[in-house]
Amino acid sequence: MGLTTLLAATEAAHESHSYTLFYVLGGVLAGFAVLISVIGMSKADFPGSGAASKAVMGLGAVLSAAAMFAAVYVTS
Repeated sequence: MGLTTLLAATEAAHESHSYTLFYVLGGVLAGFAVLISVIGMSKADFPGSGAASKAVMGLGAVLSAAAMFAAVYVTS
C-alpha cells in the first residue's frame, strides 16, 4: 500500500461524514449562549428560582455535550 493509496483512503473516510451536524448543534449552542446573556443582562433576577436555574444549566450542559459529540463524530 503506497502513500498515495493511504492518503486517498483517508480523504474518502473524511468525506463520509458531513460537518452539518456539528454546524447546526454548534450554532444552537452559540444562539443559546447569546440568548441567556441578553436575558441575564436585561433581567436582574434571571432565572428567578432554583428550579429554573437548574433547568437553564441542564439545557446548557445538554447542548454542550451534543456539540462535543457532534465534533467527535464528524472527525472520526
